[in-house]
Amino acid sequence: MNPTYDFVGQVAVVTGASSGMGFVTAKAFAEAGAAVVLADINEVALTSATDGLTAAGHQALGVRCDVADEESVAAMVRATVETFGRLDMAFNNAGIQVPPSDAADEPGEVFDRVNAINLRGVWACMKHELFQMREQGSGAIVNCSSLGGLVGLPGRAAYHASKHGVIGLTTSAALEYAPRGIRINAICPGTIETPMVTDMIEKGELDMAEAMANQPIARLGRADEIAAAVLWLCSPGSSFVVGVALPVDGGYTAR
Repeated sequence: MNPTYDFVGQVAVVTGASSGMGFVTAKAFAEAGAAVVLADINEVALTSATDGLTAAGHQALGVRCDVADEESVAAMVRATVETFGRLDMAFNNAGIQVPPSDAADEPGEVFDRVNAINLRGVWACMKHELFQMREQGSGAIVNCSSLGGLVGLPGRAAYHASKHGVIGLTTSAALEYAPRGIRINAICPGTIETPMVTDMIEKGELDMAEAMANQPIARLGRADEIAAAVLWLCSPGSSFVVGVALPVDGGYTAR
């Protein structure tokens, strides 16, 4: 059983929120009483996800946002504050995976695209969230890295570069903002049952049996297990936790 949290009166932003880890985390924030802003580039899926939360009686706002476009991110944060008056928590989750590639053959445009979303996108989100939190003197941010931010794997150079970069952003900003009442941490998910992972398996880019064998817990992770880690990192229960890159990977990086 997961612990329960009381986030009534607080406001959370989740990017990449229309499905997978993002949606489950947004739902968990809402069920804990927070007003939630769901941000995603997929407008159709975003509308469905937001409508589902509002129909269940939660305070939820859907904002189409392309995290690779800084002005789009700034507009999303402005909409959050204009609608709910503040910003207390953020899960910067939006990200993409790219097909495996020999490092000598990887096209520059692939490297640029994955880093524009996975790294620059997190940077832009964190920047504009911090602008608001700095005014308040409080807040908690969780950036989504990956086990790929902690280790290397053949064929994944561009993706792992982006996820290593997220940890560098996190630790540096965490040191800068901890004295100002704002905690910044990262999570490093292992292989989680999400639409993105399902798509990778269907395309032959990921072998299910191998993925399960590589996680000592002998199964894939669940999106609700990621949500539980994010909510804890945003809660008073982690009040002395600053600048960590928390593996949530079934033991993959403990080997």
